[in-house]
Amino acid sequence: MNAVLPAQGISRLTDRHKSCGTIPTPMSIAHYIKEIGRGARGSKPLDRAQAKDLFGQILDGRVTDLEIGAFCLSMRIKGETTPEMAGFLDATHERLQLLPASDRPVVVLPSYNGARKLPVLTPLLALLLAREGLPVLVHGSATESNRVLASDVLAALDVPAWSGLRKIETGEVAVVETALLHQGLKRLLDVRRVVGLRNAGHSVVKLMAPVAGPTVVVGSYTHPAFATVMAELFALLGMSALLSRGLEGEVVSDPRRTPQLDGFIRGQRVELQAQQPGTQADIPGLPTAIDVATTAKYTRCVLNGDLPVPTAIAAQVQHILELSSHA
Repeated sequence: MNAVLPAQGISRLTDRHKSCGTIPTPMSIAHYIKEIGRGARGSKPLDRAQAKDLFGQILDGRVTDLEIGAFCLSMRIKGETTPEMAGFLDATHERLQLLPASDRPVVVLPSYNGARKLPVLTPLLALLLAREGLPVLVHGSATESNRVLASDVLAALDVPAWSGLRKIETGEVAVVETALLHQGLKRLLDVRRVVGLRNAGHSVVKLMAPVAGPTVVVGSYTHPAFATVMAELFALLGMSALLSRGLEGEVVSDPRRTPQLDGFIRGQRVELQAQQPGTQADIPGLPTAIDVATTAKYTRCVLNGDLPVPTAIAAQVQHILELSSHA
């Protein structure tokens, strides 16, 4: 996304919609930016309705590139409150292309980080859950060019990305690109490629439930402050979810540790597992290389029983199964 003058941005947005016969009415989020853009001490939080209106305009492509950049940087400095995130999710859920409801609650695994130092094990978690008869949705988008993505590993395991949306069958893993769910959300994620920083869109995709039926959203956090926001959101929105510290930003448990796991059953919080101190030095067969082929080979060996399922991931699977039975 390039920074352009407001008039140029509106012109570009108009051109972009001519081909599909719709021209959005140019609007402005400047009055919201004025509130949230006064720095860490001077900024004011938005209420849920204001946040919904602001984010909806961004998703609809009704604002300029300069305003989007200002929004992203302002929220990055200020940080999102629970009502703001609720409003962002309200706007998102109203616009998403939803997958049809499945016969069992769909386990939603957002995957937007990929591997940096350790193999990306989200595919292993997804396939273990599917083996238990659950429908599993892995949705994501490449936001960095130097990481190994879960979708690439799944493709190497003969689970390619979908080209359209349909019902997920029991025991099936669906791999869905964010662009299929909403193009405006994908454009917002792509801002990172220009400014080099994550924005509120990256938080939204880790919380959304793009299914027209019951779901169990598996959420993860890196910073404890965001864990609080996520927990409050799951409760406020009445969602069924699993929340824990993830593995390099992915939702799968770190196989070397025993993290705290908290469950939510239609908004009601349940403590599932207490954090245990220490890091396990040796996980049988866990590779040190993180490339697609090596990760796929390890995943296949675990699924075939040639290597044990890491204890932390086995526990995560059982807790998700339990949550699914009550979702």
